[in-house]
Amino acid sequence: MPKQFKITYTTLGANMEAFHREYDKAVTAVKKKEGKTYPHLINNRSIRGRGDVYASTNPADTRQVLANFRQATEEEMHAAVEAARLAFPKWSEMDYRKRVAIMRKAAALIRKHKFELAAIMSLEAGKNRLEAMGDAEEAADLIDYYCQQIIDANGFSMPLAKLSPNEDTRSVLRAYGVWGVIAPFNFPLALSVGMSAGALIAGNTVVFKPSHSTPWIGYRMAEIYLQAGLPAGVFNFIAGDRKIGEQLVQHPKLNGIVFTGSKTVGMHIFHEFSENFIRPTIIELGGKNPALVMPTADLDAAAEGVMKSAFGLQGQKCSACSRVYVHKKVKNKFMDLLLAKTAKIKIGDPSQRDVYLGPLINRSAYDKFAAIVSEAKDGNGSIVAGGEQMTGEEFANGFFVQPTIVEGLPRHHRLFYEELFLPILPVAAVDSLEEAVKLSNKAEYGLTAGIYTKNKKELDYFFNHIEAGVTYANRRSGATTGAWPGVNSFCGWKGSGSTGKGACGPYYVQQFMREQSRTMMK
Repeated sequence: MPKQFKITYTTLGANMEAFHREYDKAVTAVKKKEGKTYPHLINNRSIRGRGDVYASTNPADTRQVLANFRQATEEEMHAAVEAARLAFPKWSEMDYRKRVAIMRKAAALIRKHKFELAAIMSLEAGKNRLEAMGDAEEAADLIDYYCQQIIDANGFSMPLAKLSPNEDTRSVLRAYGVWGVIAPFNFPLALSVGMSAGALIAGNTVVFKPSHSTPWIGYRMAEIYLQAGLPAGVFNFIAGDRKIGEQLVQHPKLNGIVFTGSKTVGMHIFHEFSENFIRPTIIELGGKNPALVMPTADLDAAAEGVMKSAFGLQGQKCSACSRVYVHKKVKNKFMDLLLAKTAKIKIGDPSQRDVYLGPLINRSAYDKFAAIVSEAKDGNGSIVAGGEQMTGEEFANGFFVQPTIVEGLPRHHRLFYEELFLPILPVAAVDSLEEAVKLSNKAEYGLTAGIYTKNKKELDYFFNHIEAGVTYANRRSGATTGAWPGVNSFCGWKGSGSTGKGACGPYYVQQFMREQSRTMMK
């Protein structure tokens, strides 16, 4: 592939035919590996495991077993934590530039294998080609960006002022120890890499548990880390469900937890993890992200940006556009454009080149979709697009649903305020920007938000009053989605995050370290 060819969530490379040829080859190659059983990786050793075997299946065709894993036992989880604990002193004391060199090798390996990694994500997570490749590209960029943070900060060692001429004072950031990293299914490589790389670059060691739905891509990430040269015990992979994740959180020898997932689970982790003293938790907990469309907006750009953000990855993003407040003066025209663009969405197997909307991740999400659509109808909502679970031979063995748009719900209805993680978009008319911002801020979440307007005063008002950590204006490529390392810090406010400093941003790595003040007399 040409070196300049790169896919993010908002840009495309020039040679799409070359991209699709490589992707087709990768899908074919990956399918030849289906059905294998994979071990845990503890202390750089393959551990077969003694737990029950469970299958990672394709949500587009659940008859297709992609890979098999064993549920980690409590004993195996303890072994992973102990390996990480024993590896910590040597890894944390290693010159940070040597750690960076190893991690940059991992980034290079991700880029080398990006088509394979993206193909696995299409099959295992239901991501379309461009979303999956963006996930792989972002993973590599996250490592490089975080490596550069510690390089630019000279290992986070900073001289301070002096009270007397014969003393030397400085602030040094030091690693905490062993971090548990618990990853979600929706960005199974980028988020897994981003969280673990932040911890590793800072000098911590890691016990990693991928989502129960996407263990195969998590295992490939672990293999790449070990291939890059991480010493024994620095990174440990265990597979399993929420039960083993809960036991990991309760482990007394963990020094920190980083988690991305639902608010319910994240708040449980936050309260559970610190008992005798406060231990750091870096958690991102989702969103209920509004798009605001004002009278001076480019309505075609607004409709396209909303459609892409609402229905990309089937709405299963914490940053997905999940509600729209459109000024009543332009509502009808905006809706005509939004419905026309939504009608063109191709639904099907996301590993195929022309498919935009793949399956939901599992049966639970599939059933929840039907229940929410029924609730919308009962709440006097009008389903103006979609609303159906897909049937027919092509969809019979997968979790396929239609992208769905709802009008007419009362603006206090829970569909405007509770995260659904589904391709369901409620739309309401407003009389003013101030009203739209007030409604937006009523949600307990504060992750992303977007606006469409050509009015400078409205832009200023939006940025100064919206309660969200990630904000966008007038983006055709995505109303509320599309953060990239070093370009868009991804920071949740309110119920969307715990630290006020986000991934993809300049303050991420420091969160995995604690400050030590050093004063030495000459």
